[in-house]
Amino acid sequence: MTASLPGTLSPGRRAADLAAVAGADVDVVVVGGGVTGAGVALDAASRGLSVVLLERADLAAGTSRWSSKLVHGGLRYLAHGEIGLARESARERAVLMGSTAPHLVRKLPFLVPDEAGRDVTALAAAGARLGDAVRLSVPGGRGSLPSTQRVGPDDVARLVPGVRPGRGGVVFWDGQLVDDARLVVAIARTAAAYGARILTGATVTAVDGSDVHAIVDNSEAVTVRTRVVVNATGVWAQRLAPDIRLRPSRGSHLVVRGSRLGAPSAALTVPLPGSRSRYVFALPQADGLVYLGLTDEPVDGPVPDSDPVPSDAEVQQLLDTVNQVLAEPLTRADLVGAYAGLRPLVLPAGTGPGDATADLSRTHLLQWDGPVLTVVGGKLTTYRAMAEQTVDAVVGRLGRGAARSLTGRLPLVGAAPRAVLERVGAASRLVARYGTEAPVVEALGSAAVMAGRMETVGELRFAVRHEGARTVADLLDRRTRIGLVPVDRARAVAVAERVLAEEF
Repeated sequence: MTASLPGTLSPGRRAADLAAVAGADVDVVVVGGGVTGAGVALDAASRGLSVVLLERADLAAGTSRWSSKLVHGGLRYLAHGEIGLARESARERAVLMGSTAPHLVRKLPFLVPDEAGRDVTALAAAGARLGDAVRLSVPGGRGSLPSTQRVGPDDVARLVPGVRPGRGGVVFWDGQLVDDARLVVAIARTAAAYGARILTGATVTAVDGSDVHAIVDNSEAVTVRTRVVVNATGVWAQRLAPDIRLRPSRGSHLVVRGSRLGAPSAALTVPLPGSRSRYVFALPQADGLVYLGLTDEPVDGPVPDSDPVPSDAEVQQLLDTVNQVLAEPLTRADLVGAYAGLRPLVLPAGTGPGDATADLSRTHLLQWDGPVLTVVGGKLTTYRAMAEQTVDAVVGRLGRGAARSLTGRLPLVGAAPRAVLERVGAASRLVARYGTEAPVVEALGSAAVMAGRMETVGELRFAVRHEGARTVADLLDRRTRIGLVPVDRARAVAVAERVLAEEF
């Protein structure tokens, strides 16, 4: 018998939501099921508004699953003098770590080795200590992370054994998500628990006054009447709001086995040559992989629906940068996967398409066009603040709904204080991904999806029964991240197909 969980996105719930949405009249239709759209749906539903979220593919199918999986305090913003944005990032990091998603976020040390240059570590230390000061100035920041410190050669060897030995470095701390796509699913399910209707596979084709027209599952035409449409489609925002000025940029990562860096426990941090504010990170993951990123390359022309891929130049840039400090340089033969995402950067007045995307602010934009309110830009870390400001504007337009947002203290599904999470009776790896719901996942099957991977068949079943997964791609590329290693994905497809056949 399927356990009853809050915000369950089961096949039955989807069928009921689809039946209820057709011809409905609601307060808000949110277009886009990434972190921003899911955040808006949660904020609006928790304020008492009736909400429908329409997503053309799957939750986190676009940019929101291609991040560095960091909940960061905005050190780079400090380097650009954007103190306000850095404070907002630090505040929202504290909210995620302390209140809304302690199960999905952990503290992670970042090592800047002296092998990169003592001038580099001196600058990094100064910036990180300023970041510490910003953290201490925001609610919940004190005690959430350790302070910046210098470390000796032994600590460098322990934290990232792959660094050339013999020298020390600087360590600062930030937050790391176990998985960005899991965060989006948790937000969407929490929104559903407050009454939001979440429909994936629903492509919005037109907004005609108060009518939103969509095609569901490539066949069924649905029209929803609404007072406000929130356009949260990221890099695709211009399809509903042609006047928005965007300059997308591509951020690419490489995937390598952690053993090639000595199974690091800290994120290796190496400055991009010629830059004082951009770094390449080697980010260790709980599954033994390391994500090596991040690039910032402008993207020209219309944004396609297909997933972006790293360019050959980006691959080489990432390898060359991190190899400056490694005892055994990485080569292309070490790559087991790669991924890229598109940042929806907003072009402010006075800038043109030729301006470097690395220099564009990560602030977000709110802009009305009739009943359509576009929210675009920003960062994954600040999704909740963006959603709050968006719904503030919606409430002002509607003249109804709670005036104040609840989401700053509203735990997502599976969330609990860390002391409670430590007592959950399930494997620690599952608790880190599902929180208090981990025992339900474990009970659905502990067999591994495939040899050499930690993901279980129970995770696939849980994804179908409770998390809205409907396809092999949903299971392997978003609810789990097996798909980040193409060879592993190919081996897991048969198991995913079998689970889908059994569950539907």
